[in-house]
Amino acid sequence: MSKVWFITGTSTGLGRTLAEEVVRRGERLVATVRKEGTNSDLVEQAPSRVKIITLDVTNSEQIRSGIQAAKDAFGRIDVLVNNAGYGLFGAAEEVSEEQIRHQIETNLLGSILSIKAVLPIMREQRSGYIVQISTAGGQLTTPGLSIYHASKWGIEGFCEAVAQEVAAFGIKVTIVEPGGIRTDWAGRSMVHGTPLDAYSDTLVGQMRHLLGTLAPIGDPQKMADAIINLANQEAAPLRLALGSDTYTLLKAKLPLRLEQLEANKDITLSTDADDLDETARRWRELLPES
Repeated sequence: MSKVWFITGTSTGLGRTLAEEVVRRGERLVATVRKEGTNSDLVEQAPSRVKIITLDVTNSEQIRSGIQAAKDAFGRIDVLVNNAGYGLFGAAEEVSEEQIRHQIETNLLGSILSIKAVLPIMREQRSGYIVQISTAGGQLTTPGLSIYHASKWGIEGFCEAVAQEVAAFGIKVTIVEPGGIRTDWAGRSMVHGTPLDAYSDTLVGQMRHLLGTLAPIGDPQKMADAIINLANQEAAPLRLALGSDTYTLLKAKLPLRLEQLEANKDITLSTDADDLDETARRWRELLPES
């Protein structure tokens, strides 16, 4: 039987490409959009297999009702793809408190609440697959995207913990980390703070000039294919990097974190208490050997 997909943020970009491919492959789809009437062409292609829901991921009640509507329509939810989100560019002091809150509510809290809402259904099914669309910026950082990184590093930590919490119920979790994609993420999907002259000659200023001028190398159709193919595999990776740019950057960055850890090993180990009680000793025994 075809799977039931629940995909957020399907109006444009990778989300729209994912929705199109799910329909093309004969799967059932619940796609969320922010503006009513968007994606009506998908319904026309397969009226019995597609349901469009107007949903703002910053509205917790809409998230809960949307998940329930999907369950009512198709009886189950096999795959949740948290794709809704956007970028916020500006140094920390260039963005307003309102922009910060909306970024966190959309990219982080919206994804957390969507996962929380779908878990009872998947747990009852004893199966399910959660795909969290993150970014290479979920492990890397770029000046000018500090608040965006906060949202993505946050959701990656949440998903990594949840994957351990729900594995016993047959639920899998994958964090997808695309690099640059040939969509309008750096254009229509990017919000900007108010530039300050103080940052014009800094790395933030340089990134501001570069933003939108570099041609992304990631193909959204190939990325959608890779994500959908994962749902048909028995095992799923916790993280999946997409794009040669992501691979190159992560391969260079991750060893540096280990080097820093080792460089300060003596200081790190020296901060253990001298009078470890039995509970502390048992805790240390649980840690993997160094």
